[in-house]
Amino acid sequence: MAASAILVDSSFYIGALRRGIDPLVALASEALSRDVAICPVIRCEVGRGIKLAKVRARFKAFWDVMVNVPTDNRLWDEAEQTLWDLDRKGIILPLTDVVIACCARRIDAVVLTYDHHFDKIPGIRTIAGLER
Repeated sequence: MAASAILVDSSFYIGALRRGIDPLVALASEALSRDVAICPVIRCEVGRGIKLAKVRARFKAFWDVMVNVPTDNRLWDEAEQTLWDLDRKGIILPLTDVVIACCARRIDAVVLTYDHHFDKIPGIRTIAGLER
C-alpha cells in the first residue's frame, strides 16, 4: 500500500530553514515514495518570508511541480463550517490553519507540521517529521 500524501505546512519549511536545513532536499527525497502537496495559503505564508529573489524562485519552481490543492468555494464553505463548529466548542484556531486542514482533508493527506493547532481539528492526521 502506498504511503499517504503529505501536505507540508509552513511550520516545516520555516523550522527547517531556521535550523539551516534545506527543506526542498528533504521533500524531494520524500516525493520518491509519496505525493507531496502544498496549498495557496502555505505558498503565501512561506513565500512572503523568503528574503532573496533567487531563493524564492527556487521554492516557487519546486512548489509548481508539487500536488497543488485548489481552494474553491466548496473548500471555503468547509473551512467556514469547521471554524464555526470549533468556535462553538470553545476551540479558537487561526483561519489559515483551518484552511490548510481542509486542503489536507480534500486529498486525504497527513499534515507535516510542528503546529499543534492541527491536533484540535477533527479528521486531521499529523506527523512532526520525515522518516529518514
